[in-house]
Amino acid sequence: MKAVHFGAGNIGRGFVGLLLHEGGYDVVFSDVADALVDAINAADEYTVHEAGPGGTDHVVTGFRAVNSRTDPATAAEEVASADVVTTAVGPTVLRFVAPTIVAGLALRSPEAAPLQVMACENAIGATDLLRREIAAAAGDDAEILLARAVFANTAVDRIVPAQPAGGGVDVTVEPYFEWAIEAGPFGGALPSIPGAHFVDDLAPYIERKLFTVNTGHAATAYFGARAGIERIADALADPAIAASVAAALEETSAVLVAEHGLDPAELAAYRATILDRFRNPALIDTVQRVGRQPLRKISRHERFVGPAAMAAERGLSAEALVAAVSAALEFDDPADEQSVELQRLLRTEDAAAFTAQVTELDPEHPLFPVIRDAVAARQDQLTAD
Repeated sequence: MKAVHFGAGNIGRGFVGLLLHEGGYDVVFSDVADALVDAINAADEYTVHEAGPGGTDHVVTGFRAVNSRTDPATAAEEVASADVVTTAVGPTVLRFVAPTIVAGLALRSPEAAPLQVMACENAIGATDLLRREIAAAAGDDAEILLARAVFANTAVDRIVPAQPAGGGVDVTVEPYFEWAIEAGPFGGALPSIPGAHFVDDLAPYIERKLFTVNTGHAATAYFGARAGIERIADALADPAIAASVAAALEETSAVLVAEHGLDPAELAAYRATILDRFRNPALIDTVQRVGRQPLRKISRHERFVGPAAMAAERGLSAEALVAAVSAALEFDDPADEQSVELQRLLRTEDAAAFTAQVTELDPEHPLFPVIRDAVAARQDQLTAD
């Protein structure tokens, strides 16, 4: 069996690639970073180190890498003969992955079993987005080529911090992981992924993860950055920050109860587990890494505005989530392009225009004026400075 995984970075090697290897697949990593592709091909094995209580080391073998930028034909050939294709590239990069998958599907025998495609991204409906990008790239051949694949949405969860220098292609991760996959599209022919669980309704898993893990992680980063704290674990050691993050997660849990009927007690235990993971002192994770790409993280269907909008629509509290958005508006990292653009927009757009453009909220939405006021407060702060 063979799997092609797009995105040979730390998550690709330390999470998705590891589980595919453990499922018996030969793994082909596809990436556009020349040095990374060369380093992977120079290695016979790599180790995934689990840092923290209960962690073990896992040795991965049976892999290779291809550069889809310099050698698109080989990348397409790998896709054509694969059983599984996965991605961990970021939702905005899926459009650049799609043409290679299209080329592979064009080479794939119509008699072959359908290619099993899963986008493992921090976004709701990422595989649906990838399917749309594939259809757009295929043009008039879309119907024929899409029939050669099945597409399943997933929810993935594993903290992979910035890696220590000199580690080569080894990866350090936390021991905990979760990979939920919708079962329906496979028609009973499930891919071999040990540790993953296949579910009939993925929506509760996706939103529980996005609105707890991602909301909590980013909130910790933005409150920590505001306080001048460098590490995520140190930020949560601050009682005020811990209380602010916990309050935001209580609001997202209330939304999850209202939307999906999830059990409040189980959500409380889940929140506690998530916060304990963030406190793991063995994970050297920084607020700068977790807080990067703030424009995406305060967009309409992401970890703050998404649940806050749902709360506002239901008459539930979103005060703590809005406070996290306010902290995100202060995130100012010259090394992060989105952070630079965020601060530029705050200085050049009025509060209403900024809110409409960045959050994509309709001005008539009940959350809009609250976010607009938070934006205006940040702009007043910038003017005073």
